[in-house]
Amino acid sequence: MGLSAWVIYATVRVFMHKWYFVEEHHYLTPFYSPCLTDRCVEGSDLFGTPLPKFWLIPEAALTLPFLLLFRLTCYYYRKAYYRAFWLSPPACAVPDAHEKYTGETRFPLIFQNLHRYAFYAAAIISVINTYDAIIAFRSGDEFGFGLGNVILLINVIMLWAYTLSCHSCRHIVAGRLKHFSKHPVRYRFWLFVSKLNARHMQLAWITLGTLALTDFYIMAVAADWWPDLRFIN
Repeated sequence: MGLSAWVIYATVRVFMHKWYFVEEHHYLTPFYSPCLTDRCVEGSDLFGTPLPKFWLIPEAALTLPFLLLFRLTCYYYRKAYYRAFWLSPPACAVPDAHEKYTGETRFPLIFQNLHRYAFYAAAIISVINTYDAIIAFRSGDEFGFGLGNVILLINVIMLWAYTLSCHSCRHIVAGRLKHFSKHPVRYRFWLFVSKLNARHMQLAWITLGTLALTDFYIMAVAADWWPDLRFIN
C-alpha cells in the first residue's frame, strides 16, 4: 500500500506541470529537477530547455528514468515489490505463488543487473539536487532562510544517505580490495558506507517520505495555499 500510494502521488505530480517552483525563494521540487522543457517557469531552467512542452514529457524527463531505474533495481525495493506485488515469496517460510523460479537471469528481470550503472546516474542527480538546495538560500539578491530551505536540506541529506548506502556503492568503494591495510582511506570510507548499508531499508522508506514531503510543501507554497515560513529575509 505504501509503495502504491507513493507511485500514484509521484505520477500525478510529475504530469501536473504546475506548482513546482517558487521563484521568490528559488524552491524547486526534486520531481521537476532539472527542469528541461519549454514549459519551465522562468528561473527554474538552470540547464536550458532542450525538450518540447508536450504534456506526456515530464519537465525532468532526462533524469526521472534513471531515478526510477535506480529505485526499481535497488536490492531492498526488489524484495519489497517481489513480495508485495508478485508474491514471490509473500514472506519468509511461505511457499512461493509461482511454480518455477528462474531468478534474475531472464527477461525482464535480467535488467536488474543494471543497478550498478543506475547508481552512477543517481549520484549525479543527487549532486543536482544538492545544488538546488544551496541556491535556494538566495532570496532575490540576498541571503534568505526559511522552512522550505530546512525541508530541502533534510531531503538532500537523506537522498545522499540512501544513495551512498547502496550495495553497489559499498562494492565500488572497496569491494574488490584484497588488503585494506594498503588502502586506509578507502577502508575508512568503506566502513562509513557499511554502516549506512545496514540502514538501507529504513533509508529507502525515509527518502520516499522526504521526497513526497518536499514536493508537497513546495507545491503548497507555489499554489499560495500557505506562505513559506521565513526566518531570514
